[in-house]
Amino acid sequence: QVQLVESGGGLVQAGGSLRLSCANSGRTFSDYNMGWFRQTPGTDYKFVAAIHWSAGETYYADSVKGRFTISGDNAKNTVYLHMNSLKPEDTAVYYCGAVHKSRGFYALRDWHDYNYWGQGTQVTVAS
Repeated sequence: QVQLVESGGGLVQAGGSLRLSCANSGRTFSDYNMGWFRQTPGTDYKFVAAIHWSAGETYYADSVKGRFTISGDNAKNTVYLHMNSLKPEDTAVYYCGAVHKSRGFYALRDWHDYNYWGQGTQVTVAS
């Protein structure tokens, strides 16, 4: 079983930084690749970043490339999203998700393929 708990959201000024954390309390952390998505009212989840453990690769949406970094700590069963140079358009509820490794690379960017989700954490960037 995978249970994801997010933390680290909040209010920040434009240009500032935040670090989101997603802790997996399950025992099968390495069986799931991890991703971050965000959602604003009335819209679907939008892909932000993902990490593929066995390939050792990370993937980013064009809108965050160069500003956000996804990383993981297997010892802590935790994945992080480091967000720098934040912009007001980054304001959203951020969700971490887990997608089983059997789903392959293409599933990383599609929220429909994810098996588990955290509760979400609000990020607000003030101009």
